[in-house]
This record gives sequence, C-alpha cells and structure tokens, in this order.
Amino acid sequence: MEKQKLIRIFDRQATQYDKKREDPKQKLWRQNLLSHAKGEVLELAVGTGANFPYYPKEVKITATDFSEAMIEKAQQAVKHYHLHADFICSDIEELNFPDQSFDTIVSTLSICSYKNPIVVLDKIKRWCRPGGKILLMEHGISSNFMVSTLQKTFNPLLYRVYGCHYTRDILGLISESGIKIDKAESYWLNMVHLIWAKPQH
Repeated sequence: MEKQKLIRIFDRQATQYDKKREDPKQKLWRQNLLSHAKGEVLELAVGTGANFPYYPKEVKITATDFSEAMIEKAQQAVKHYHLHADFICSDIEELNFPDQSFDTIVSTLSICSYKNPIVVLDKIKRWCRPGGKILLMEHGISSNFMVSTLQKTFNPLLYRVYGCHYTRDILGLISESGIKIDKAESYWLNMVHLIWAKPQH
C-alpha cells in the first residue's frame, strides 16, 4: 500500500483509538510490560498514548508516529500522566537516530503495519544501548490451524481497511533480526505476544 494512503487510514482511526476502552486483560499486559521501562525511552507508533498510564514516572520518552492525528491525541493524553515526552511525527522506517541512543525501546501493536518489519527491528537493535531493554507487545498469525486460515483469507481486506497485517510470524521475525528474547508470553491462541528482549551488540 502507498505510504500516504496508509497514513490516512491511521489518521481516520485516531478518534476511535482515543475513545476505545481496552479490555482489562490488555491493560494488564501493558502494565506488566511497561513497568520494566527505564531511562531514555523510544516508543514506536505511539498512537493516541495508550501506554502512557503504565510508564514509570521517571522515564523520558521520545514518542514517534507517522500520523499527525495520532500524535495530537497522544500530546493531549500525556498531560494527564505527568510524563516527560517529546513527539516526532515521522515514519519509523525513514527515521534515524544515532546507534545506542536509548535505554528502552517500546513497540506495542505496531510491527503489523510496517512494510519492512526486519528493517525496523534492525533499527531497534541498533538504537538500543548495551544492557538496554526492548519491550514488545505484538499480534500475528495464530498457531491454531482454523484461526490462521481465516487470518490468511481475510488479511488482504483487513490490511486495506485497518492498515495491519494479521499473518506475521512475530517470534520468527524477532529471531531473524538477531534481537535476543529474554522472556516471551503468548495469548489468544498465540496471536498476541509479550516480549522482553535486548540487543546483541
């Protein structure tokens, strides 16, 4: 999909993302994952700021997203949580930071939308400092045959509507990137993964 069209899809969804009340399980996942964030944090695809309630107060966040509408909602949300956050409206696939710039890198439900996820994961690995943390909550292909068949069938339509791929092998992509997984938990027939990882420099 052409990038500007993808951005427009997420722009249109910003208000919906902002109003949506997530189920308690997903809130618990975010809290469990993000309580481990420390120091200077880079968050990819911040969306409307769904992670903000769960960060330790002392972190300093650089929040990125290619959707201006999402960024605007996140800028409003961060005020409620007394966090220090700077915002960059840019496509992470085109963005560059010096190597080893961040203590923690966070991505929640964003790997599904990138055209080249391995390129993004390689950047995450390079941008994270030695001894740093890579915290991921991502969705992908189910291990259940019937569910995965449905995902493969409807993936082209869902991508056109929501801008997300539903058939990615998340753990396989992370392994291929060379990022070292310290701990992983999988839920919903292995469609959702919580991953605590670190770079291998």
